[in-house]
Amino acid sequence: MAMVCLSDFEAYAKKYLPKTAWDFFAAGADDGTTRDDNILAYKRIRFRPRMLRDVSVMDIRTKLLGTEISFPVGIAPTGFHQLAWPDGEKSTARAAKAMNICYIASTYSTSSLEEISAAAPGGFQWFQLYIHRNRAVSKQLVQQAEALGFQGLVLTADLPYTGKRRDDVRNGFRLPPHMSLKNLEAAFEVCKMIYLDPSVTWNDIYWLQSLTHLPIILKGILTKEDAELAVRHGVQGIIVSNHGGRQLDGGPATIDALVEVVEAVQGRVEVYLDGGIRKGSDVLKALALGAKCVFIGRPALWGLAYKGEEGLQDVLRILRDEFRLSMALTG
Repeated sequence: MAMVCLSDFEAYAKKYLPKTAWDFFAAGADDGTTRDDNILAYKRIRFRPRMLRDVSVMDIRTKLLGTEISFPVGIAPTGFHQLAWPDGEKSTARAAKAMNICYIASTYSTSSLEEISAAAPGGFQWFQLYIHRNRAVSKQLVQQAEALGFQGLVLTADLPYTGKRRDDVRNGFRLPPHMSLKNLEAAFEVCKMIYLDPSVTWNDIYWLQSLTHLPIILKGILTKEDAELAVRHGVQGIIVSNHGGRQLDGGPATIDALVEVVEAVQGRVEVYLDGGIRKGSDVLKALALGAKCVFIGRPALWGLAYKGEEGLQDVLRILRDEFRLSMALTG
């Protein structure tokens, strides 16, 4: 089967992944309305293409906080990559390095930070953090990420508790016995997300700043009010995100929330977006509405499920080529 677009990889992953793994990756909270709206919202947005512009040469590179990437797509933090491919996050890191883009490694990786770093030496990597009740665990992870050469710290703000994902409840989802959360093995029993700290507030950004020299990017912002607070608390970037629709059902699609966040920050920090990106034209729509870069979550996992590192590179190449074509056709 020729893999022509991202939905081909989705169909492959759905067919060949174990049902519990597919259900975990695909899950949205409650009815899945926000998850689905992330995708549908792009379909409601139209271009205003301009003609007779010289598009014989195009430069699709951009910079994230000063570091150049080959095109404005990165890999969002998602957990449990070994459910999709045996080498897990190591394959993800290698694919991102090969494509010269940013990979955000999750706290809930099935490879350790050391393994991820060693798999792609010199790769452009950020580390996504959940703050746990045992602050020493979080402090240790932050300092370890910085020591290993990760170049940014992404604090996820929208998970004081885990959203209700019905299929995971029905399936009694747990990691298989041969997998573990490598970054947290020493800290506590695997998969007990009750250890997340629901008391985290804006003041904890100052605490993180006291631990690290890394730039802090805040993930999960959906309103102008929170965007203003993020700037005021000294973050360097914002990822407009609703956690792929996995947390609060009934919130806005990220592309719809992007505009008010961009207007609120007025260029003071870089603004990125994840959620619902399925085509190169979606990338261009996000950039046209003010995003500096977008991050893909589920499509990266579909690529891994197809052929590991090679499959993920295929997904990224398709997005890159579609993005370039969309730029040309809109002038």
